[in-house]
Amino acid sequence: MPSIPASRPSTFGEELANSISHGLGVVLAIVGLPILIVNAVHVGSTAAMVGAAVFGGSTILLYMASTLYHAVSHERAKAWLRRLDYGAIYLLIAGTYTPIALGVLRDSWGLALLGVIWSLALLGLVFKLVVGARFERLSTALYVAMGWMALIAIRPLWQHMPAAGLILLFGGGVAYTLGVVFFMLHERLRYSHFIWHLFVLAGTGCHYATVLGYAY
Repeated sequence: MPSIPASRPSTFGEELANSISHGLGVVLAIVGLPILIVNAVHVGSTAAMVGAAVFGGSTILLYMASTLYHAVSHERAKAWLRRLDYGAIYLLIAGTYTPIALGVLRDSWGLALLGVIWSLALLGLVFKLVVGARFERLSTALYVAMGWMALIAIRPLWQHMPAAGLILLFGGGVAYTLGVVFFMLHERLRYSHFIWHLFVLAGTGCHYATVLGYAY
């Protein structure tokens, strides 16, 4: 995940921890994708298959971009990988909404939410590829706002998803949101970005369990 531009550069140890943590995320995401696909095939729903593929693909992209960004030291390459890392966050957010919208909501609620969230994600991706690390606080606020847009559909979610699924879904959102606190502390707290990565892994894990068990 992206680092906040700051006067204090990340140490070698910090970047090593950042790379390893999300490198683990890459491995888990790659291993987890076929499990999601097989489960969706077993369910027999095209919507579940599409949702699982989009969620799994966006997860792999996010963790791959983050790992490469933190692992590479070449200045120019790192700058471009940072843009991709920033943009991939938008895609993961939209990718997480996709199986819920297609498999759980399904009706006009799902289609409307999916259209809005993917429009915002694509605009955010282009924006980040163009401006890079600028407007970081605005981008962070948008990430959080997009994530919690699910509250708009809380009533149909409550009607169509078991309580355990809702707990996992919103528990993942809480993990990401709490992690943002450490994301913003890079300047003052060493290894805060690594801690942020751990919260991201926890959030993704909750959402993976949601998609696997309840997004159909």
